[in-house]
Amino acid sequence: MLWRDCRILPMEPAKAFAAVALAAVSWDGVLTMAGTRTLRHALDYRVPFRAMGDGDMIALMDELLRQLRSVGAEGLMQAAAPNLSAPQRLTAYAMAAEIMRSDGPLQAEERLILEHLAGSLAIAPDTVARILEVMDLLHAAVLEEGAPEQPG
Repeated sequence: MLWRDCRILPMEPAKAFAAVALAAVSWDGVLTMAGTRTLRHALDYRVPFRAMGDGDMIALMDELLRQLRSVGAEGLMQAAAPNLSAPQRLTAYAMAAEIMRSDGPLQAEERLILEHLAGSLAIAPDTVARILEVMDLLHAAVLEEGAPEQPG
């Protein structure tokens, strides 16, 4: 079923932002404990999530999980995109890229999902390249013995 065929209610920006984060952490259909921690970390320090009580956060995630099960990760990202301003779209993309990059180099399917997300969020290819370059720097194995030198 295509995401366009499903009913997703309009989202306010905070819910749309959280939807992108949830979809990024569960893009492969699995939400692990490590993924749950990554999701929580991605949202916890941001306004308005840091002011939400546990009950409100659980209710938000429950609603987004229902939508995720209905339309899949990519569908949820696409449904969320139009509800974000230009600065919110950039931050949501960077957050999604970091979430996907946090468990190792991007897989081919992750790159494809990020490419589709960038299109949905109307992010220019040069901006996408810069964001992904920063993610590579953030997640570089510089402390491992024999790690390659970083570009200068």
